[in-house]
Amino acid sequence: MKQIVCFLFITIGMYTNSLNAQEIIWLDNSFVETTQDKADYYRINVKLEGEISFYYKKRTLFRKVFYSKSKPNGLFYEYYETGELKETGVYENGLRVGIWKEFYQGGQIKSKGKYTKGEKVGIWKIFYKNDR
Repeated sequence: MKQIVCFLFITIGMYTNSLNAQEIIWLDNSFVETTQDKADYYRINVKLEGEISFYYKKRTLFRKVFYSKSKPNGLFYEYYETGELKETGVYENGLRVGIWKEFYQGGQIKSKGKYTKGEKVGIWKIFYKNDR
């Protein structure tokens, strides 16, 4: 019984240490690494692979980006500090592709259009808050 309790304490201690060892990377508004007092955003220091979340300094979600080989590759979501969706789209090899949408606070669509290889193409629709 003593061995089981000892094993549990060691396992829990190692898990807690691994969580505490995650370094916070502070970023300015150009996403350049900076100090905490000059930062606008942060992320946990993990390899840029899979789903990576960026946060406002006030600890609310700013962006959720999927990465592959350290480049944005997949779904992209950006949020207002209130938690409302601001922009959504898809990246392919670090470039915007497909349909992208931007939203006003409150959820009303602000703009919608298409990207090909990172370039805006075709007709982009702009929607005004007053529905005109």
